[in-house]
Amino acid sequence: QVQLVESGGGRVQAGESLTLSCASSGRTTRSMGWFRQAPGKEREFVAAISRNSALTDYEDSVKGRFTISRDNAKNMVFLLMNNLKSEDTAVYYCAASDGFSKLRWKNGVDYWGQGTQVTVSS
Repeated sequence: QVQLVESGGGRVQAGESLTLSCASSGRTTRSMGWFRQAPGKEREFVAAISRNSALTDYEDSVKGRFTISRDNAKNMVFLLMNNLKSEDTAVYYCAASDGFSKLRWKNGVDYWGQGTQVTVSS
């Protein structure tokens, strides 16, 4: 069983930056990713990173603004979010999967974190 705990959410102004962190309870041998869910909307894919960080993937609206990274020695995954926009407001969830390509879809996620709120004011 893997437990994922997010931190780093908060309230910022549009154009500012925020870094989310995800701590894994076990060895991070899986691909990791981030999803988000805005009020009244479906949970959507944001970013993913492979086990050895060789591969990354981003949803189109965050490309060039968000960067996913990981530190396997510390069992941590990060999401650096720059130039935040009001439409980025959502609960952000850390996710783990045994397959990098599976992380594009909610059904491909094996483990979820509890989520952390990000609010961007315009």
